[in-house]
Amino acid sequence: MRDLKAPWNYECPYRHHCPHLDGLSTHWVSEEYQRSHEEHCDHWKIRDIQQDELDKSLRRIIELEKENEQLQAKLKALHRKQFKANKRTGKSSDDSGNPIDVPGKSKQRGAPKGHPGWSRRKPEHVNQTVHVMAPEKCPHCSCSDLSPLEELKDHLQEDIVLQPRTFVTNFKHHQAFCPQCNRAVIQAAAGELLNCRIGPVTKAAAVFLRYGLRIPYRKVQELFQVFFDMPFVPATAMAFDRTATNKGEPLYEDLKEKLRALTSVHADETSWRQDGIGHYVWYAGNDDLAVFHIDRHRSSKVAQLMLGEKFGGVLNTDGYAAYNAVNARDRQSCLAHLIRKAEDIKKVIILTKPKFQDQQAIRFCDSISKLFRKACSVNRKTNDHDIRSGVAQARKRRFYSLLNTICLTQLADKNAETFRKRLLNPKKEYHRLFTFLEYSNVQPTNNQAEQSLRTMVIF
Repeated sequence: MRDLKAPWNYECPYRHHCPHLDGLSTHWVSEEYQRSHEEHCDHWKIRDIQQDELDKSLRRIIELEKENEQLQAKLKALHRKQFKANKRTGKSSDDSGNPIDVPGKSKQRGAPKGHPGWSRRKPEHVNQTVHVMAPEKCPHCSCSDLSPLEELKDHLQEDIVLQPRTFVTNFKHHQAFCPQCNRAVIQAAAGELLNCRIGPVTKAAAVFLRYGLRIPYRKVQELFQVFFDMPFVPATAMAFDRTATNKGEPLYEDLKEKLRALTSVHADETSWRQDGIGHYVWYAGNDDLAVFHIDRHRSSKVAQLMLGEKFGGVLNTDGYAAYNAVNARDRQSCLAHLIRKAEDIKKVIILTKPKFQDQQAIRFCDSISKLFRKACSVNRKTNDHDIRSGVAQARKRRFYSLLNTICLTQLADKNAETFRKRLLNPKKEYHRLFTFLEYSNVQPTNNQAEQSLRTMVIF
């Protein structure tokens, strides 16, 4: 058998120019082979690194596309929210401002046929009676052949009586000398404001016109000038309510004490401009009592200032965390806010491209809205005494069971998932959703506070 191994001291004569390698050196070919293998490994390593970077870039692009689509959907939803469709014409505008047809309600129908029209109430007294002679010529066709009738036609007309003058009272004071003050002193008569040239009726009427009818100070000054010939500058009208504010300070403090003793309170706050500086107007109360407070801040200290550090009743608010410092005995979250939140999330999802839509999140929002609307309808029936208290408690347990079922699955949409976690969080919303079923005087929404603040905002 032929030995394939060369002797130990054998040296190939073709080592530097092998005919099988096209005359190349075997030593050089071996070195190139080793180097190419190392380069090959380096190339694979670089390719793997670049592939990882490419995968990360693709994932980032998908995330940015999804985020961009969500932002565009939010912008569209905000635009549609600000420019709502005309309910009478059913027309709205697209993102470019062009009118588009939107299915909506048509103009509301009038009263049914045969419905009695509105008529002015009949005056209880008649101050004077004026006899008017029958016309000699028809006022419509100018016919002069008229026949008199025995029947009289009554026409009652109400009007106001204006007396464009002021009522001036001269108070002649008898004086007495006080040895301690070392001066003469006087006392105020009934209906007299010492050291004030304008009487209390004018001041009270000016304050009512400003805050009762919401007339500007300059218009108040003009009204008194025109109708009563009572001259004063707008700054004087402003001083009237400042005086009333100082006089009413004890009453305001008493209202705050009564507020803290209520069994149920609605609370809310909104932005407010005071002398060109941003403030907040706070509201707390119910249908029987209302307290407003204007403050520079929107912190928990303001909530404690109004309701105390330990409120003994049921507090109905939105999800603002500042009210947690009040430490109310029980809380009710506004279900209307949560319904609008779910609907807003759904609108944003629907406005995105189909490939980015989370259908499970859409079903989640629909189920949450339906659940809270059903709870509100149960409250209306409970107030109408259609549902007994025991049935209401059973429905409360049923509502929580449905809520747990709806919020059972994690959602892919980030906004919907945040909302789902918020509903299940015991420190935020979970234990405040159906508190109204335990109390007859507690509402499931905070509409009472929002409607009370709306008057101030318009003013």
